[in-house]
Amino acid sequence: MKKTLLCLLLMGSFCSFAQFSHPTHKSQPVNILMGEVEDSLKVMQAFIENSPADYRVPNAPRFAIVGKNEMFYLGFGGYVKGTMSFDWGSPINNFNEFIVSAIPMPGSQKPGNKAQFGLSAQQSDLYLNLVALPNNKNKVGFYLNFIFLGNGYTPQVRQAYVTWRGIEMGYGFSLFTDLAADPNTIDYEGPNSFTVDLNAKLDYRHTFGKHFGIGIGAELPMASYTNGLGRQVIQGVSRTIGTATVEQRIPDIPMYVQWNFGNNNRIRLSGLLRNMQYRANMNEVNSVLEGGKTKNLVGGGIQLSGNFNICNKLVGYFQATTGKGMTSYFEDVTGLGLDMVPVNDDPGKLQTVKAWGGYLGLQYNWSSKVYSDIIYSHLRVYNPYYNGGTTAWSAQYKYGQYAVANVFYNITPVFSWAIEYIWGRRVDMNGSQAHDNRLQTMLQVTF
Repeated sequence: MKKTLLCLLLMGSFCSFAQFSHPTHKSQPVNILMGEVEDSLKVMQAFIENSPADYRVPNAPRFAIVGKNEMFYLGFGGYVKGTMSFDWGSPINNFNEFIVSAIPMPGSQKPGNKAQFGLSAQQSDLYLNLVALPNNKNKVGFYLNFIFLGNGYTPQVRQAYVTWRGIEMGYGFSLFTDLAADPNTIDYEGPNSFTVDLNAKLDYRHTFGKHFGIGIGAELPMASYTNGLGRQVIQGVSRTIGTATVEQRIPDIPMYVQWNFGNNNRIRLSGLLRNMQYRANMNEVNSVLEGGKTKNLVGGGIQLSGNFNICNKLVGYFQATTGKGMTSYFEDVTGLGLDMVPVNDDPGKLQTVKAWGGYLGLQYNWSSKVYSDIIYSHLRVYNPYYNGGTTAWSAQYKYGQYAVANVFYNITPVFSWAIEYIWGRRVDMNGSQAHDNRLQTMLQVTF
C-alpha cells in the first residue's frame, strides 16, 4: 500500500508540469513480467514522461518488460470499451463521435429517422510504450497506439512518435492541442470547440524548473478551403473564372508558453501561424480552368487553456480560441472547407474565415471512485456570403452548441462504468437549425 501511494505521489509531482493529472485517472503500479529492476517507480515515471497527456489512455502501462542492465523499458496495455446509445431529434449517424456539424439539417433527414439506437466497441485502444537508455541523458522514447474506428473495426494508428531531448517527431496530436485541458466524456469527439488535430509533426518542448515551459513545432499543413467558380465580366467579355487547390509548401507553426502554479493549476497560452497557398484568377479554356497565379494567405490563431482546482473535490477545465484561416483545428468543422472561401462577388480570389470557440468544464469528485463532468461548448464561424463556390450556400455552417453531463464509476482499478447525456445544436447561414439528443452508457476494462 505504501509503495502504491508513493508511486502515485511521484506521478502527481511530474504531471503537475508536463501533463495535468485528471484526479480520477490514476495509474496502477507496473507489473514487471520479464527482467529485473531495483526500483519499479523509475519504470513508471519513464513511461509517464513518454506518454501523451490524454485521459483516454492510462498514464503508464500495466505490464512491462525490463531489458538487461535496464537498457530499455517496454510497456504495453490498452482497454476494451463498449458503448450503447440512443439518439432522438435529428440523429447523427455516428455511434462514437457526437459531431455537431454532422447533425442532419431540415430537408436532408430521411423521413422517419427521428431516433436511433447504437452499440459499438470501436473506441477500444491498444498501445505500446518503449524507453531506451532510460537512465541516460540521451534516452529515446517510442510511443504507438491503435484505435478501431475504421470501417469494420479496422485498426487505425492514433499516435506514433519518437522522443529525444524534448524533440518529438512522428504522428500524433498537434502542439496546438492542449490535451490536459480536455474534459472526460464517453463521447470520443468531446467539446465541439476543442482544437484537436492529429498530424505529422516535428515539435520541441522545454521546461524551466517546476513552473514554466515552452514549445514550438513545424507540422504538416492541412489547408481545407472552398474553391470559387463563377462568371465575371473582364474587359467587356463575360468569362468563367475560379480558383483551384494546390499542394501546400509551408508547414504550420504552433507554439505555446505554460505556467504552473498552486495545487496542480496551470495556464497555457498557445499561438498558431499558417501560410496557405491556392491558385487564383484561373480562366476557363475549353471547359477547363487554366492559367492564373499561385497566391498565399496568412492565417493563424491564439488560444488560452488550462485547469484549475476550485476546491478539494471540484476541478475546472477551460479553453478559448480565436483566429482566421484555422478552422481545420476545430474538431467540429475540420475538413469542411472553411479555412478559406471565395471573396464576395469575385470567385477568382479566396479570403480567410474568422472563427472563435470555447468551452468550460467542471469535474466533481464525489468519492475516490465516482466523479461527474458537466461541460458547455460553443463554436462560431464568420463565413461571409459569397457567389459561386463548390459547396451549396444553404449548407454552410454558422455555429454549433454542445452540452454534456455524465457520471463515471471506477468499480475496480480495471473496470469502470459511466452514463452520459449530450445535447447538440447546429445553425446554418440560411437560418435553418437542428438538434440531437444522446443518452449513452459505457463499460470499460483496462489492462
